[in-house]
Amino acid sequence: MADEPNKARAEIRARQAEDGKKAMAEYEASAAATRAKTEKLKALRLAKEAAELAAAPVAKKAKPKSTKKKKAAVGKLSDWLDGQTDSGRNT
Repeated sequence: MADEPNKARAEIRARQAEDGKKAMAEYEASAAATRAKTEKLKALRLAKEAAELAAAPVAKKAKPKSTKKKKAAVGKLSDWLDGQTDSGRNT
């Protein structure tokens, strides 16, 4: 009689081990399928990018814009003051 609970526990553990093996096999199969899909999509993306790069015309390099600042128009102070008073500024 003491043997029956041990036998039941052993059967339960054996089923659990079998279920674990099945679950692990499913997980590994899913992971392998995901890796294969990822590799396929990466290959397609790289092929597309290479085709686009080959088909694109070579663009000329744009000249860098000058970093020099333009000098302000040289004028006389009296001309500026006259402009200010003509515009209605009271100083």
